[in-house]
Amino acid sequence: MFSKSDGGLPNIRCGLNRWANNPSAAESFFDSAAKCTAESWKYALSYVGLPFNYPDIKYPSGSSWSSPCGGVSQGSAAAFYCPTNQTLYMPYEGLQVKDFGNRPGVYLAVFAHEYGHHIQQITGIMPAMNEKRYDAGADSAEGLEYSRRLELQAQCFSGMFLGSTVDRGGDVNRAMYNDAWRTQQRGDHGKGPRDHGSDAHSSGWWQTGALKNRNVQCNTWASPSGDVS
Repeated sequence: MFSKSDGGLPNIRCGLNRWANNPSAAESFFDSAAKCTAESWKYALSYVGLPFNYPDIKYPSGSSWSSPCGGVSQGSAAAFYCPTNQTLYMPYEGLQVKDFGNRPGVYLAVFAHEYGHHIQQITGIMPAMNEKRYDAGADSAEGLEYSRRLELQAQCFSGMFLGSTVDRGGDVNRAMYNDAWRTQQRGDHGKGPRDHGSDAHSSGWWQTGALKNRNVQCNTWASPSGDVS
């Protein structure tokens, strides 16, 4: 199984278009990031004998738009991955640019997280999780734990990508890496379901991926429940 492999992502030089705080520049930035993200994961999957295919990427704008996995009406949505059409949705309005400003490492980590979901989908991890969560009850304690394991593994995959590309002669520099490192408190807040994990675990799994860069270290499915709460 892919998640048991001791392989990691190759150390590559990642060329990125310049980030600027506007939708057009953000789209160009993510398009360039997609090239080296694909190169990294294509190599990693080939290493363990698994096929790779490219996801689509869409950049919806405005307050109302739809996808096969749900839509947005009169509001903004964060980035998400839709397995139905294997597409990353990267709405500029959902990137919290007003909070993070001109810090491209933050947005690169978000993109790498959603790309991690694509890897989970094409390797069978996400479909298996969805089946188990459905059987357990999506909003049951067991079902929500399955969701947290999926999200925290995607965090770890995101960390793997930035850790494997930083200081390799490309555009992922130490400042970008450090900005990403410090902003991974993206766990569950408010009164919503506990389906992503705590801030501490969201940050901790990302940092594990960044430091270890090994698929086996990102195997949230073999971790105790206390490590994915």
